[in-house]
Amino acid sequence: MQGKVLKLFLTLDNPQKDRISKNKIEVDEHGILNDKFYAKDSQRAILISSIESYSIAKESDISIEEGALGENILIDINPYGLLPGEKIQIGDIVLEITQNCTICKGLSQVDKKLPLLLKNDRGIFAKVVSTKGSIALEDAVVF
Repeated sequence: MQGKVLKLFLTLDNPQKDRISKNKIEVDEHGILNDKFYAKDSQRAILISSIESYSIAKESDISIEEGALGENILIDINPYGLLPGEKIQIGDIVLEITQNCTICKGLSQVDKKLPLLLKNDRGIFAKVVSTKGSIALEDAVVF
């Protein structure tokens, strides 16, 4: 399947844990440079979500802004069927799927129905297989 990158996000390492939208992110084997979670857990280095997650919420009358699911990369195709060990290429970067994203209590603060609603459709974690590079808006996503 092929799609594209719609949005990119970083979480800043400040008390508010601000999330900012970026046009391009730099990555290496430890994750996303300048992200709060950089070099914390290589198995959960990058969270990829699909625009479909936001559609599921909207169909249940839950309006949330893109980025609210905590994703680093928002794409226009659904990767949730990928299994741990499978690869996904975004631009020149190769990522390996490590696990489905678990539902956290932070989603309940957005809407109490959201954790159950997105139980299997919030996102997937990946580790960086490439050594270094960047991911930009509109980059091709292939798996």
